[in-house]
Amino acid sequence: MAATEALAPRRPAAVGLWTLTTAGAVAAGIVLRMLGIAEDPTAQSFAIVFTAIVVEALPFVLLGAFVAAVLEVYVPERAFAGLGRLPVGLQLPAAALGGFVFPVCECGSVPVARRLIAKGVNPSAGVAFMVAAPIFNPVVLGSTWVAYEARGLGMEMLLGRGTLGLLLALLVGWGVGGDGAGRLLKMRFGIDDPGGGDSCCSPHASKSHAFAAHLTNDFFYMGRFLILGAALAAVIQTVVPQAILGSAVSVPLIAVLALMAVAFVSSLCSEADAFVAVSFTSFPLGSQLAFLVFGPVLDLKLFFLYNATFRRKVVGSIAAAAIPVTVAGALWFEVLVK
Repeated sequence: MAATEALAPRRPAAVGLWTLTTAGAVAAGIVLRMLGIAEDPTAQSFAIVFTAIVVEALPFVLLGAFVAAVLEVYVPERAFAGLGRLPVGLQLPAAALGGFVFPVCECGSVPVARRLIAKGVNPSAGVAFMVAAPIFNPVVLGSTWVAYEARGLGMEMLLGRGTLGLLLALLVGWGVGGDGAGRLLKMRFGIDDPGGGDSCCSPHASKSHAFAAHLTNDFFYMGRFLILGAALAAVIQTVVPQAILGSAVSVPLIAVLALMAVAFVSSLCSEADAFVAVSFTSFPLGSQLAFLVFGPVLDLKLFFLYNATFRRKVVGSIAAAAIPVTVAGALWFEVLVK
C-alpha cells in the first residue's frame, strides 16, 4: 500500500482551486443574468474582451507548462554543469542566452537559477538566466509575435522584447550576482541543499507521473494569474473612464510607469502576457513593451518567490536595476518605432 501511494503524484492543490473558481464564475454569471446585469453593454464588453484574451493566451500557457515539465523531469541537472566551468565573462552572456535553449516561465526560472548557483555556476550567471529565461525564450517570443502580428507589429515587438530583455538580464545579473552565493541565497536554500523541496511529487514517483503532476500544477497555477490579468485588462478597457486613461497616455513616461505598475500587480505569466499587453490599445507601444519586459522580472508573485529564495536585499537590488533600465529602453523603443 505504501509503495502504491509513493508512486502516485500528489493531487495538485491548484486543481481544487481552479474547480472552485470555475464554479464561482458560473454561479456569478447565472446571478448576473437573473438580475439583468448581464444585459448591460458594459458587462457585455467586459465579457467579450476577457474571453478573447483568455482563449488566445491559454494555449501558450499550456505549451509553457509542457516545456517546463519536460525540463523538470527529463533534463538532468548535469546538463548545466558545463556552464559552471566557463570564465565568468562567458558565463554571464551564455546563461542569458540559455533562456532560449531552456525556456521556462518566471515561476520556474527562480528555482532553476537557485539550483544553478548552488551547483557552482557564478551567481551573476544564475541571476542573468533567471531574468532572461521568461523573456528570451521561443514560447514567449512566439506568443509576442502572434499577439502583435494582427496589428502588423509582430517583428518590431519581438525584437524589442528580446533585445531589451537580454540587456536587462545582463545588467541585473552583473549588478545583483556580485556578492557570491553565500550572501545571495537564503540559508535554507543553501549550496548543500540545492533541491530545496521544489518537486511536487514523491521522489519515488515514476517519471510519467511526475511529468503529469508538474504539467497540471504549472498550468493551473499560471492559468489563474492569466485569468486575473485578463480581468484587469478588461476592466481597464470597459470600466475605467477614458478621460483617466487619456491623461496617463498623453505623457510617454507616465504611460510607461503606469503599465509597469499594472504588470507588477497583475502578475501575469510571460507566456501569455502579450495578449493582455496588446489589448491596451490606447497606450503607446513603448509602454506596452515596458509591460512585457518588467512583469517577468518583478511582479507580486515574484516578490514572494524572490524573498523565499534570496536574501532580503536582493529584491531591492533587482528593482533598482530593472526599473530605470526598463523605462529607458521603453522610451527609446518608442522613439525608434515612430
